[in-house]
Amino acid sequence: MKELVEVIAKALVDKPEEVEVRLIEGKHATVLELKVAKDDVGKIIGKKGNHIQAIRTILTAASGKTEKRYTLEILD
Repeated sequence: MKELVEVIAKALVDKPEEVEVRLIEGKHATVLELKVAKDDVGKIIGKKGNHIQAIRTILTAASGKTEKRYTLEILD
């Protein structure tokens, strides 16, 4: 899942070298923390949050077989 978010984020931003994804695992849920350059935060979120919501939807669909819940957070 980490690689999936990283590939999608790098495709959206102007500075792909600054994209970092950190994985924090729990028993029932996993948190993915996405860090991008300050100039690129708006591109990840998109208009009215469309991009970030689409990424979260893809995560939910991809995690169906793993029976784990994934949460995506954007760090400042």
